[in-house]
Amino acid sequence: MKLTRIVSVVLPLVALMILIGGCKKSPQDQAAPQAPQAAKEVIKLSYSVFFPPTHIQCITAQSWADEIKARTNGEVEITIYPAGTLTAAPVCYEGVVNGISDIGMSCFAYTRGRFPLLEGLDLPLGYPNGMVATKVATQIAKEFNPAEISDVKLLYIHAHGPGVLATKKPVASLDDLKGLKVRATGLSSKIVTNLGATPVAMSQPETYEALQKGVVEATLCPMETLKGWKQGEVIESVTNTSAIGYTTAMFVVMNQNSWGKLSAAQQEIVTQVSDEWVAKHGAAWDQADVEGREFITGLGHKVVELSPEQQKLWAEKVNPIMAEYVAAATEKSLPGDEVLKRLQALIVEYSQEK
Repeated sequence: MKLTRIVSVVLPLVALMILIGGCKKSPQDQAAPQAPQAAKEVIKLSYSVFFPPTHIQCITAQSWADEIKARTNGEVEITIYPAGTLTAAPVCYEGVVNGISDIGMSCFAYTRGRFPLLEGLDLPLGYPNGMVATKVATQIAKEFNPAEISDVKLLYIHAHGPGVLATKKPVASLDDLKGLKVRATGLSSKIVTNLGATPVAMSQPETYEALQKGVVEATLCPMETLKGWKQGEVIESVTNTSAIGYTTAMFVVMNQNSWGKLSAAQQEIVTQVSDEWVAKHGAAWDQADVEGREFITGLGHKVVELSPEQQKLWAEKVNPIMAEYVAAATEKSLPGDEVLKRLQALIVEYSQEK
């Protein structure tokens, strides 16, 4: 009787132990612990842009930065500092050279004499729109690769559509321009001088207040500026000067050491995205010109069209600027004549593209 009770107690315990033992995994069956993944290295870059954050060109710059981040799977992160908050427009280029910012966007014209060959990009050659000006400017810089930009990595250049004359009073002839104080920079200041007016150098961020207070009475600028920088609010009239259509070329450059920190694959992505954004900036300029015209029309401002006779006179007045550019470049042993001829050819070529 006792034996039977012992068996009845022990057998279930033995069965339970066998069951538990069978459930245990052998060392070979147990999964090896996962090694923690190394944190992904992120290269963070600063980008100084002189445009305000609401300007279409700053928005386009932001989309460029976002695209690079996406294609590098977050490994390259670019932070935009708009409105010259990191470096002011005239010192943006040197800020990139000296590493104050990793990337910078501003105008060559803001440091007159610093870029003697690329000054030719701004000549009054009859640029029809921003797309053509942008493609031409980038192509010229890549083909000639001047030493004046060898201290940075050039990513691309963009340039606005043909400049117009926005004034506090209507201007319909050369006589109306005599003695007029006009905001202009770089080669555009020579245009103003040759037309008989007085150029006053300043960057776009300074221009609104200067017009408002009467420091200047006019500004030579693309149509988009009248909305993008709100300058249409402080002028009364616009003269269509596309007969002498000039542009202002704007660089997007990168510090050489910052460029060197990128891997070959990352550099290739930045280059590819930059090449694609040339057309995007050109399209943005043209769209902005349309919106600029609509803006001033909505404010009730008049657009003055020059007569055929005046168009011819204005063109004759600025023609010597081209010869002066070639002579100045030649004196510095630079291929100014070649650049001018190539500019003229590329304007025709890109103007014929659909």
